[in-house]
Amino acid sequence: MNLKYRDFLIRDWKPDDRYAAANAIASILAEYGLGWEPKEADRDVVEVEKFYLEAGGEFWTIERQGKLVGTSAYYPVLRGEKAVEIRKMYLLPEARGQGLGGCLLKRLEGAIAARGFKTIWIETATVLKEATQLYERRGYQPETGVETLRCDRVYVKYL
Repeated sequence: MNLKYRDFLIRDWKPDDRYAAANAIASILAEYGLGWEPKEADRDVVEVEKFYLEAGGEFWTIERQGKLVGTSAYYPVLRGEKAVEIRKMYLLPEARGQGLGGCLLKRLEGAIAARGFKTIWIETATVLKEATQLYERRGYQPETGVETLRCDRVYVKYL
């Protein structure tokens, strides 16, 4: 998959993205005072093939002029009928404020619906204010049952 949004390229994961994706996510987490956890919450970035591709999900990278500036992904979860969790939706500062987050969320929802999933879950942290505002604007409802230690919010949307 290759999608364009303005001067960004949204594309499928390639194994040689691993280092750049990990560095970008670690940098964004640090910006918000959150830690990079390669053996816990971020293990899925270290093992994208196992957690996403082999599990029936997708992991996308976002590039601008050949530089990885963001990620977004989802995989199936056992949280209701035909459920997925959107994960690793992160953008470096230079990719923010241009509508890219909304575009990514819309594209993810479309891909998820096209594959027959019915429920979307998202876990996040309150400090990620832009993310929580985006999810709430796009119809995600606060829910209970946070499963990731560094997160303190969970949202759900039924398709």
